[in-house]
Amino acid sequence: MNMLEAMTLRPCPTCRTPTSWEGNPFKPFCSERCQTRDLGAWSSESYRIPEKPQEEDGEGWSDEGEEG
Repeated sequence: MNMLEAMTLRPCPTCRTPTSWEGNPFKPFCSERCQTRDLGAWSSESYRIPEKPQEEDGEGWSDEGEEG
């Protein structure tokens, strides 16, 4: 790793504070506080991964066969 890579700062995903990953035990976060806040958001389901809508199996209501 060269000196430029070691000095690169990246924003903390929680507070956006520029932080170095070199020697940071909480990376990608800037601190234990931000790491814990992120974990809490996941555990309280504040963050959600979008779910693909369920596919219809063709049973039930449909427009087919209606006269109008």
